[in-house]
Amino acid sequence: MSGEAFVVAAVQTRSGGEVAENLAAVEVQIVEAARRGAQLVLLPEYFGIFGRRATDKVAARESDGDGVQQAFLARVAQQCGIWLVGGTLPIAIADPARVRAASLVFAPDGRRIARYDKMHLFTFSQGDERYDESKTIEPGTEPVAVDLPCGRVGLSVCYDLRFPELYRHLGELSLLLVPAAFTAVTGAAHWHVLLRARAIENQCYVLAAAQSGVHPGGRRTYGHSLLIDPWGVVLAEQVEEGPGIVVGAVDPDRLLQVRRDLPALGHRRL
Repeated sequence: MSGEAFVVAAVQTRSGGEVAENLAAVEVQIVEAARRGAQLVLLPEYFGIFGRRATDKVAARESDGDGVQQAFLARVAQQCGIWLVGGTLPIAIADPARVRAASLVFAPDGRRIARYDKMHLFTFSQGDERYDESKTIEPGTEPVAVDLPCGRVGLSVCYDLRFPELYRHLGELSLLLVPAAFTAVTGAAHWHVLLRARAIENQCYVLAAAQSGVHPGGRRTYGHSLLIDPWGVVLAEQVEEGPGIVVGAVDPDRLLQVRRDLPALGHRRL
């Protein structure tokens, strides 16, 4: 990990059912984040397709390494000279009725350097709200972390946030990424407390990029994209509903200070 602060940004969107429209809108936000100094930009879950039906993302699936959304990420990462993380996009599998929800990391030269497939699939039933991601998504099987200029970065997606053992498996992290599309109900109840808990227990920064607002079909997402420091302090937050950008810094001196003052990572007993 270098001694300089590393500027990161979370892009918040209200994506709809048209891939081209979503990509055009989010490109403007990525360019703005880069203009504001971001070296890494995180996009939310379903940034490219958030359709009326869960099967819409299956219809928009791409082959691994080839597709409109993947080409977009590679191009924009290179043009902006940034590390760009596509929250999730649908990657085809053998089962024609399901996809993998893949989070892809692109380097400033446009190369893809990492892929993480969402491991934990959201199921929720309360009143008229019912979700079961397993009907259209095949779960991933491998945790993934990647070494970037700011240190070791852990990849995760949305519902993964409720499973702290995933992050422990990744080892000592500098930054944890959480692209998400939390529902308004679960977000209001649990979003902040879960994100702060993951930052505190892993003594690392957490950057979360969220969907926000009402989407096709009437689903409402919670938003509140934010950056949290290793002590659990919220450094920046998009409190208004709808599209927005959160920018802040991963400070290696702050990481070292927190871990020196409270060396909890060294006190673990397995």
